[in-house]
Amino acid sequence: MSYIIDSITKKIGFFTAVLAIFLALLVGYDAVMRYLFSEGSIALEELEWHIFDIIFLLGLSYALKHKKHVRVDIFFVNYSKDTKAIVEILSMLFLLIPFTLFFLQGSFDMTIQSFLQNEISSDPGGLKYRFLIKGVSFLAFLLLFFQAISEIIKSYYILENKRLLFVLIGGVVAIFIIMLQHLPFIIDPLWLMFLLTLFLLMSGFEVAFVFAGVALLFALSSEELGLDVLEMLPYRVYGIMRNVTLMAIPLFILMGLILEKSKIAEDLLLSMGKLFGGIRGGLAISVVVVGAILAASTGIVGASVVMMSLIALPLMLKHNYKPELATGAIVSSGTLGQIIPPSIVLIVLGDQMHLSVGDLFKSAVVPGILLIVLYILYILIYSRINPTVAPAIETDEPYSEMLKSALKVITPPLILILAVLGSIFAGIASPTESAAIGVIGALILTAINGQLSFELLRYSSIESVKLTSMIFMILIGATAFSLVFNELGGQDIALKFFAEDMGSKWGFILFAMLVIFILGFFIDFIEIAFVVVPILVPIVHSFGIDAVWFAILIALNLQASFLTPPFGFALFYLKGSAGDLVTTKQIYKGVIPFIGLQILALVIILLFPDLIYIFGK
Repeated sequence: MSYIIDSITKKIGFFTAVLAIFLALLVGYDAVMRYLFSEGSIALEELEWHIFDIIFLLGLSYALKHKKHVRVDIFFVNYSKDTKAIVEILSMLFLLIPFTLFFLQGSFDMTIQSFLQNEISSDPGGLKYRFLIKGVSFLAFLLLFFQAISEIIKSYYILENKRLLFVLIGGVVAIFIIMLQHLPFIIDPLWLMFLLTLFLLMSGFEVAFVFAGVALLFALSSEELGLDVLEMLPYRVYGIMRNVTLMAIPLFILMGLILEKSKIAEDLLLSMGKLFGGIRGGLAISVVVVGAILAASTGIVGASVVMMSLIALPLMLKHNYKPELATGAIVSSGTLGQIIPPSIVLIVLGDQMHLSVGDLFKSAVVPGILLIVLYILYILIYSRINPTVAPAIETDEPYSEMLKSALKVITPPLILILAVLGSIFAGIASPTESAAIGVIGALILTAINGQLSFELLRYSSIESVKLTSMIFMILIGATAFSLVFNELGGQDIALKFFAEDMGSKWGFILFAMLVIFILGFFIDFIEIAFVVVPILVPIVHSFGIDAVWFAILIALNLQASFLTPPFGFALFYLKGSAGDLVTTKQIYKGVIPFIGLQILALVIILLFPDLIYIFGK
């Protein structure tokens, strides 16, 4: 049975991967027709977001099959094989499957209602048969349910201590039955909900499933709530499906993965290394420059950090760079994609805070440049004070030849950056349309570079589906979590605390930044953006704070979450790809000065808010 389910899921994964490429071409074609020939089509626009829906929804089960749904794995990686299998089974059995069954009922009712009402597009010229796309959500969660069953079967067969599993299942069932009796909570339900979520996250359960499962548990166990609080969840998810802004996420991911596999980034790093290698700290500076270029053209943290770890780290260590400086430069510059447009963080924040993504992109340019300048100044000053940490590299190659070679390599990605970001800043195209143009541009550059192949397209599109589905499953789980959290009075308590008890705009800003910074030590930016940020939005408006400026502060803060030990994902990427070249202690020590520089950048933007509007308001 498990084999059959996995085979079906694999075929669906390939289908959605093909759709990802087709979506980029379709959006690009639509943008060209609209802006060059003034021939837009409502039906074509709706077809685009329908394809987007199919990609991330049907990709949910494919991401589960390949274990792409993210977890806080600092403890999980050290678990025994049996413990990992037990966590996997409990996650499927008590978190994912109950939520999936609940969602199946709601999405089925939503689809049938749409069919009986003969629902069509509200826009003239739009598509008919709206029940078909609503039915995709039902099909997606049905596939997710069966894939969860498959994961249970696979984990059960590799489990040796099956007795312990059944003891734990019995214990969880007993606790669940007790909670269903609606006994008075000893601890406030809000705190209990928070503590249970934190415990499950730290234990290594998948983030999205924790949010979804905990929301369902507290809806069932709370006497004043019940399942009615989640009754509108399928319609909330349908709202996510219709959000055209979020369509930019898979397209920018696809663009980045194409560039990652095309060796353009590798050639860029080697050329920059030669160009700056003649000065103290030059290799580290080249890493920062390349990191900034990759951030503006791909925005994918994992790809940037891994690529630079494999290429730049051995080179720096070979030339006697201090391991702490080398690792710090790699992870900090590799995470610049979280603040430099086109940033997935900014797209998510724009959606959650109801802001223009284009405005956020323009406002993030100066903070991004500020970080680059701070990193380079630190490297120059540190290597000047202590020449042994980053010695200069002697070379016989004429500098003019190195410059010519570097310009040849850097020009194509710079043209792509200008095309993508320039069209957004000029108001010519939306972020989604620019992302599609970016994908097409990346394909053209890859072809010119002689790297375009079926394998490259296959890898890029499949990984795009997995990453996109992971992000949107967290959004679905976070939506359910927020519904229950708010109904339990969480948002009211937060509003009262910040607006009344704290009573100060600056007190709120500083406390909010501190909370986000601390949370960044433990959980990823996606969870913070989807769960914490919506709580803060009404408070921002109640104080009359500039929402765009506040969003940029959050983005700068969230970037630090990739670097802060012990759970910074960039640190995991570096250690995983570097192997025994450096120790974990060296990585942690190396990243601390760069975290300090990020905090300094945050303080500068905090004190001088007008800096973010240099490129237009």
